Amino acid sequence: MPMAFLGHGNPMNALERNHYTDAWRAFGASVPTPRAIVVVSAHWYVGACAVTAMAHPRTIHDFFGFPDALFAVSYPAPGAPDVAAEVAEVAQPTWVGLDHDSWGLDHGTWSVLVHAFPDADVPVVQLSIDLRKPYDEHLALGAALAPLRDQGILLLGSGNVVHNLGLVDWHRPEGGEAWADRFDEAAIGLMTSDPGAVGRLADHPDHGLAVPTPDHFLPLLYLAGAAAASGDTAEVLVEGRVMGSLSMTAFTVGAAPDLTAPSGGGTPPTLPTDTPPEDTQT
Repeated sequence: MPMAFLGHGNPMNALERNHYTDAWRAFGASVPTPRAIVVVSAHWYVGACAVTAMAHPRTIHDFFGFPDALFAVSYPAPGAPDVAAEVAEVAQPTWVGLDHDSWGLDHGTWSVLVHAFPDADVPVVQLSIDLRKPYDEHLALGAALAPLRDQGILLLGSGNVVHNLGLVDWHRPEGGEAWADRFDEAAIGLMTSDPGAVGRLADHPDHGLAVPTPDHFLPLLYLAGAAAASGDTAEVLVEGRVMGSLSMTAFTVGAAPDLTAPSGGGTPPTLPTDTPPEDTQT
């Protein structure tokens, strides 16, 4: 089964149609129907390693200050308790707890899946990011998940290679600062040549600006670890920086979506974004 890392950016992308969301749609249309999707989202960043194991995960609106239309989004994909158990098994000796009732599908997951798998008919489970672990342990856990690909399970990371909300320029919808471009390009270089070495980006001179907190960067390491374990390299699905300090760059492994072809699915409503919400989480 192919796999991907999608730079999810602003939650409003769930409602927008742009060249990033079109790329997500093209990816979803290009892959065989997964048995299930295992998502590592930047927004389940806690002091433990857990996987959702409920039959019907709720749609979590984990943000504030956005239009009502975004809070109205529902992504009613079923859960997959059996797949959650498989995740916990292959992750050993890392302990992964089975979460039966506390989490669900946060916006890092559903904001991209509403485009990639708009029918919400593929079971989805989320794997939390353990904030206590260093980069190399996240890479190793990604490598441990690689065998799930042979079981028809699609591995998906959702975050941003560059994510500095403190330096966001809301009046600059496209383009990045020079430091953001450099870091994103360095990540592209490693992902497409030697994904197992992506942890070296911790020593990149722009790491401090690009990754002021690791939550959005870490989902990339799961794709990198799984790719390295499978002997694969990644391809760039779509590349770009927005608002100066966010990267929307996305990667795939084992997929070749045709970005020139119609990507299918309905067109989500477009809402104005020229005036930013007072309080946001992306």
